[in-house]
Amino acid sequence: MSLYLNQIKPWVSVICTSYNQQAYVVQALQSVVDQDYPNVELIVIDNGSVDGSVERIIDFIQHYPGVRFIQHLTNSGLNRAFNKGLALAEGRYIIDLSADDMLLPGRIAKQVALFEELAGPYAVVFTNAAYIDTNGHEIAHHYPIDVKGHAHAPIPSGNVFKSILESYFICTPTMMMRRDVLNELGGYDETLAYEDFDFWVRSARIYQYAYLDEVLTLKRDCPNSLSAQVIMPDNPLLRSTLTVCYKAFDRCATPDEYRALAKRVRTFIRKAFYVEQFDLALQFGELLAHIERPGFLSSLILGLSRLHLPVNKVYRQYLKWYSTRQSAKLV
Repeated sequence: MSLYLNQIKPWVSVICTSYNQQAYVVQALQSVVDQDYPNVELIVIDNGSVDGSVERIIDFIQHYPGVRFIQHLTNSGLNRAFNKGLALAEGRYIIDLSADDMLLPGRIAKQVALFEELAGPYAVVFTNAAYIDTNGHEIAHHYPIDVKGHAHAPIPSGNVFKSILESYFICTPTMMMRRDVLNELGGYDETLAYEDFDFWVRSARIYQYAYLDEVLTLKRDCPNSLSAQVIMPDNPLLRSTLTVCYKAFDRCATPDEYRALAKRVRTFIRKAFYVEQFDLALQFGELLAHIERPGFLSSLILGLSRLHLPVNKVYRQYLKWYSTRQSAKLV
């Protein structure tokens, strides 16, 4: 990569991690090579797929020999796979692309343009996204939009640390990140089951985020996705979340930030209870007690957690009923 070219049009490294996504991986990769931005490096990491994904990737790179491909024989975890790609990346900016998502035309050029205009310690430029189903049909937007395609409500920008604690408001695959920031943070935490909440907590405390108000990514809503597993009793996501919440606790600096974290921890107490991870619910309760005195509802759930009630099946049935009811309202 020419240093001269990098000064004019900074290189962007897209790290695509794939695990058993043979139905979608070629679409994801094609969305990268079809970008109109000239300086794009594509790194593909297959994380031990057993469904034919590797064959699809190999066939794809026959037509695009500049693509770098690393094949893992076993699944080493999402975060470790991404870090392997990050160690090879040379771009000034990084996009973390899942093999079932897609970049829309012009995304890279528009995000780079905004990054290059920003002054101050900005680490992330993120955008709106359209959710698509397994057949590629659009079903929703991350932020509801008006007729011009703009988000209805203001989206947090700048110092977003408190907003990160309050809710999941960033659509992860829309982010473009500075590589030097990722390297400074040591990449993704490989001890965790997922990446985004932890990256937000660690980076948003010391860097700023900028929102670009356009729909520039298609995020696929799959029933077997990592986020969908959070309702299952054996999922590892909530345990990782407890670790991240302690990191957030150490980084809170104002009463408002502590209150935002406490509200989020109360939510995780309920979620851990619903998936019958009762010991974990009690550990979230211990963290909450460091921030505030647990209220009636949290105390009740913590008390019920000590009884180890079989609630998960009922919880999943309720979620299925609620989802069906909401879908019926949209028809």
